Amino acid sequence: MSPSSLPPAHPLAWLDAHAARRREAGLRRELRPRRAGEPLLDLAGNDYLGLSADPRVVQGGVEALRTWGAGSTGSRLVTGTTSLHAELEAELAAFCGAGSALVFSSGYAANLGVLTALSGPDALIVSDAANHASLVDACRLSRARVVVVPHDDVSAVEAALAARSETRALVVTDSVNSVDGGLAPLRALHTVCRARGALLVVDEAHGLGVCGPGGRGLLADVGLAGADDVVATVTLSKSLGSQGGAVLGPAAVTAHLVDTARSFIFDTGLAPASVGAALAALRVLREEPGRPARVLRAAAALADAAGVPAPPSAVVSVVLGEPGVAFAAAQRCAERGLRVGCFRPPSVPEGTSRLRLTARATLTDDDLALVRTVLAEVLAPAVAR
Repeated sequence: MSPSSLPPAHPLAWLDAHAARRREAGLRRELRPRRAGEPLLDLAGNDYLGLSADPRVVQGGVEALRTWGAGSTGSRLVTGTTSLHAELEAELAAFCGAGSALVFSSGYAANLGVLTALSGPDALIVSDAANHASLVDACRLSRARVVVVPHDDVSAVEAALAARSETRALVVTDSVNSVDGGLAPLRALHTVCRARGALLVVDEAHGLGVCGPGGRGLLADVGLAGADDVVATVTLSKSLGSQGGAVLGPAAVTAHLVDTARSFIFDTGLAPASVGAALAALRVLREEPGRPARVLRAAAALADAAGVPAPPSAVVSVVLGEPGVAFAAAQRCAERGLRVGCFRPPSVPEGTSRLRLTARATLTDDDLALVRTVLAEVLAPAVAR
């Protein structure tokens, strides 16, 4: 019987074999719903400032919900922009030292919007090899020529820009690496960009609220906040404890995004409750500028407990090697009352699966004592394997 005469296979039959291969490699992922009031100490989330459950932030969301309703009711260009959205944009831009801000429904959507709208077929994008998946996907959708350079390699960025034939160029990087917590060499990158006429695009998802004066981000820390050839993206779902994202930059940039960014134009506006909560969190951060320093002190304590160098950010990375080893270590932590992140390929390169611990400004001495006890029990056998 010829292959063409065989009954067709089910179009999803390949999924079982694919899942089996992932399971065998230790890469199968599962959703694990949290329950309200769980006793586990959370070192896996990105609530760096401890504001997601702060009564002031919750109240900001509740008031917005009661005033505006559950949803924004439409795209931002139709009915999805409220006066609350405009208020958040104005205060966010002022806090970060940017000319303007534009709020998106997520940080992912903000990255898609800014890179696709500011590039195109006549542009070059130079992208750091360790960039977040949202930036990688934005590069793929941009229709620009994309050159991926080694992580934090400024000379490779300069070489790519020097060799370009395109009229426009963008260099894109995370300010704080989401996996290992390292800081990008923003000053050196900006010097190269300015010399070569390129725009520097910086994702401050893990910088806002942690780095820079009063948590204003790494761009502010290195004196680049508000530069006319720098555009930043931020998320509202990490340090600000809410949901959403934003693009920060010159007014001409945000005006262009309103006209052309598909992930802005065709997406329903951010829900008012998220806007209200983010605005309340931003005001807490502004009124309590010591919170970022508490995050960094907590990160240093976590790193000491894990036996790794203290990071310059909230992210503590403990490399264990193979996926199964890292996953088992994360499970043992959970069994002992500690929730930690477990990063495996493709989130990290092969052979570098790890635990990822995230610091929080509200961690207590008792919390840190528990971390030290649990990690001492879990990491010794994991490292010894």
